[in-house]
Amino acid sequence: MTSELDAPHLWPENNEKITAWAEVILPLAIPRTYTYGIPERFAGKVKEGCRAEVVFGKNKKYAGIIQSVSPHPPEFETKSILNLVDEEPILYPQQLSLWEWMATYYMCGEGEVMAAALPTHLKLSSETILMYNEEYGDDFTGLDQDEYLVAEALLIKKELKITEVQQIIDNSHVYPLIKRLIDKKVCFAWEALLERYKEKKETVIILEPAYQEEEKLAEVLNQMKAPKQLELLLSFLHLSKSESVVSQTELLKKSGATAAQLQALVSKGILHKSQRSVDRLALASQKVEVHFELNNAQQEALKQIESVWTSREVCLLHGITSSGKTQIYIKQIERFVNKGFQVLYLLPEITLTAQIIRRLHSHFGGNIAIYHSKFNNNERVELWTKIKTGEIKIIVGARSAVFLPFQNLGLIIVDEEHDPSYKQQEPAPRYHARDTAIYYGSIFGAKVLLGSATPSVESYHNAITQKYGLVILKERYGGLALPEIKIVDTRKMASSRKGKVLISPPLKSAMEEALENDRQVILFQNRRGYAPILICGTCGFIPRCQNCDVTLTLHKFSNKLHCHYCGSTYNRPAGCPACGSVNWIEKDFGTEKIEEKLGEEFPKYRIARMDVDAVRGKHAHDTLIKLFEQHRIDVLVGTQMVVKGLDFEKVNLVGILDADGLLGFADFRVNERAFQLMEQVSGRAGRRKERGLVLIQASRINHPVLLYLQEHDYPKFYENEIAMRRQFAYPPFSRLIRLTLKHRDKEVVQQAALALGNFLKKDFKNLVGPAAPVIGRIRGMYLMEILVKLSGGARTIGNQKKVLSNYIDLLRADKPFRSVMVICDVDPV
Repeated sequence: MTSELDAPHLWPENNEKITAWAEVILPLAIPRTYTYGIPERFAGKVKEGCRAEVVFGKNKKYAGIIQSVSPHPPEFETKSILNLVDEEPILYPQQLSLWEWMATYYMCGEGEVMAAALPTHLKLSSETILMYNEEYGDDFTGLDQDEYLVAEALLIKKELKITEVQQIIDNSHVYPLIKRLIDKKVCFAWEALLERYKEKKETVIILEPAYQEEEKLAEVLNQMKAPKQLELLLSFLHLSKSESVVSQTELLKKSGATAAQLQALVSKGILHKSQRSVDRLALASQKVEVHFELNNAQQEALKQIESVWTSREVCLLHGITSSGKTQIYIKQIERFVNKGFQVLYLLPEITLTAQIIRRLHSHFGGNIAIYHSKFNNNERVELWTKIKTGEIKIIVGARSAVFLPFQNLGLIIVDEEHDPSYKQQEPAPRYHARDTAIYYGSIFGAKVLLGSATPSVESYHNAITQKYGLVILKERYGGLALPEIKIVDTRKMASSRKGKVLISPPLKSAMEEALENDRQVILFQNRRGYAPILICGTCGFIPRCQNCDVTLTLHKFSNKLHCHYCGSTYNRPAGCPACGSVNWIEKDFGTEKIEEKLGEEFPKYRIARMDVDAVRGKHAHDTLIKLFEQHRIDVLVGTQMVVKGLDFEKVNLVGILDADGLLGFADFRVNERAFQLMEQVSGRAGRRKERGLVLIQASRINHPVLLYLQEHDYPKFYENEIAMRRQFAYPPFSRLIRLTLKHRDKEVVQQAALALGNFLKKDFKNLVGPAAPVIGRIRGMYLMEILVKLSGGARTIGNQKKVLSNYIDLLRADKPFRSVMVICDVDPV
């Protein structure tokens, strides 16, 4: 709790009587909240969770969130709140408690949590630029004097900085005024002009009152000479009998008329155009209809879950692939919704939501909505409001859905809980949605159900040690056997072909058989692009990114070299910059190259690719998945997108093209990630009437992970992995914090890392580093890393984090290192 007193002059409000003091969260990367006085004119109106207009620095204004209110004065002078933006809170105390925990646990500021949590429309600062809304026109009769002055200036200049708005009107009333102008659609904020929240409108057509009497209407119909206008008017009359409201779009579509012909009837005073608001999230019927029955194994699992919840809040459901976990989720959702609770259903990526949302919608109708990062800000604000009021009962979303303002949360389901996509990487807060959801559930007293066929080692350990409950589902739905897994030894094939094998003869033969039997095939390769490495065959030169220490990947579609770390693209060189040779050799292969190869090998069949390059746009994932479901695609090749929870009836063959690439990373979780990815993608095969087949191409055929995979034996894999973790004190036997130091000068960042390492050695005995990571420069910044292993209980680890933060502050206080960025990543993945 800090006072911010950089301003050299007094604000008028500072002369007012202060009746209480508020802790305000500012949407900035600052380490704490700030204390502001509450003037007497706001007495009784300041509520926790509301936004307040405050000054931070000399003259910057922000809309901060009121965290708490106290009648007791602090021991220092404070600035005053200038205005209240909201009359009612935009979030509940439970969300504020979550923000506070996240800031403490993940070692960031509450302002950074606020910036991640709130929709853009709810965030305002004095650096915002206002853009005039041309659709509003120039009729300002409905505005008050201050609104009129700003609107007139916007009409002339088309855009204004908030500092310019402050010059037009009284400084103390800027934010409430801006909110009123945005609400009245006079202007939009600059941050996301096309996505900034505004009410969705549609044009509706109304018959003018003068022609609503049958005699006058018959008269105009008889006198009308233009056949297209007559047909248009008749179409309108027909639609108006079956529809309460006739939209312009629907009318033009039905009549086949043009907008000009419609405008002619409007000009004659026969029809009238009007605007009406449209709910972007119009909800269907809110009936709950769950008619299917669980099999015996599922019913037993359901009973065990409910039994676990009598003594523990968290239960891990370990169900093999295609065991029917989703049906158990649906039964639990039905139970909680019927009791009046809200439900949060988390999925790691939006690729999963397309199929799941269709299944859930058939059971829960308008009770359910979807939320993920590809929603525009208009949709986010409307969802935020509907969830806050309790109108929406079930939310299906990716990791950012944990920030939503639930009113009465009763159940949280974390599907595919092992997935690393639940971990936020950049920017702060670098939270793990699974762990955050567990804490969020504890605030409400909600039950949490974690589900996976390949649980994370940490979650399974928590279940084995009885911190969580454990329920195991061992059989596939319908009694089907798990797919047969065969390892294809590529060593001899690779040496004879002078490179890695794309599609081995056994895989090609199996594909031909599957496709001839009208089945579908999924091929998995965890590299996108065409050729991950381009090398000069004469001198060995390899093109590298100018900003990062990585080789460039060739993308054939764009015919450019791409950096997958900073996004830079480069023209494909005609000749080698080092020796002038044109003898380029393409090493390794990505999904683009596989797609091309499949087109050559299987010209009769329909091939598609699913990776971030091929699937763009909010609905692109869903479209591709529907095409595959409808068997309009025969072979689907993709990256991790094809791994995650997708359910296709006719897939009976899965090919994993490069297992060696998955097993070769320098990370203590490499075996866990490889096992999870390959077991999950294997689970896409044979999910209906026949046993599936999985072919894994590898040269390290005796690797333990491949042997566990062939037996689908997660418990044995866990026993081997947990022994290694215990031996080297890795999670779950320690907590990790990765400190990453960044600077444009390599020598400076190395010296800073050594200095910080020397500080930490005084209090932390278990350090790894400082050392440069595998990729030592990204986006022009040189990197150094220190891995800190913490042990002990929650309180001990909390104290160690405070000591760690103090040492980082001590480093930043040293003048040579003030410009060095230090990033704390708690529980890195």
